[in-house]
Amino acid sequence: HALRVFYEAGLRSLGITWSRPNAFGHGVPFAFPAGPDTGPGLTEAGKRLVQACNELGILVDLSHLNEKGFWDVAALSQAPLVATHSGVHALCATPRNLTDKQLDAIAESGGVVGVNFHTGFLRKDGRADRETSLEEIVTHAAYIADRVGVDHVALGSDFDGATMPQDLGDAAGLPRLLDAFEARGFTGDDLQKIAHGNWVRVLEATWRA
Repeated sequence: HALRVFYEAGLRSLGITWSRPNAFGHGVPFAFPAGPDTGPGLTEAGKRLVQACNELGILVDLSHLNEKGFWDVAALSQAPLVATHSGVHALCATPRNLTDKQLDAIAESGGVVGVNFHTGFLRKDGRADRETSLEEIVTHAAYIADRVGVDHVALGSDFDGATMPQDLGDAAGLPRLLDAFEARGFTGDDLQKIAHGNWVRVLEATWRA
């Protein structure tokens, strides 16, 4: 009942956890280096929440959720899997990032990974340092595109409080980021998908008109 009230008020995207446990599941703690396999999966209430989100057409955001919870959502959800602001664990070993198997599962569902711009989730050394190149964002996106295809990677940002590369700053720096993608060899069609097209596809597949 409460979820429907929120839905009728406009809720269309829901993160099951932040980086702490709650009544629905367990979030990954902030640590480095560490993997996302921390704690149990979804609670029974969490499983019911995923099913209710599917029924209403609410996007379930996998970012911040631990690995067992991720696989519970993957088994339950009929919608594309989405991590709105995460990175690649193979490139930066924080539990907030996704393993290769998680990337594969997201792609197989038709979903998308929004690459997080927080420097502490981009750098191999895990440091939150503004003197981080925009190339680090491109490298995470390129890894995902090479592994599962450009249809499954997008911009994830996380501008509200995270440490951004100094050459990006805020949303006004996005054209510089797209230039960095182009310099790496991404085509105009690729950039259309990464900048907005992949999000539009997934949202249309998830939300109810």
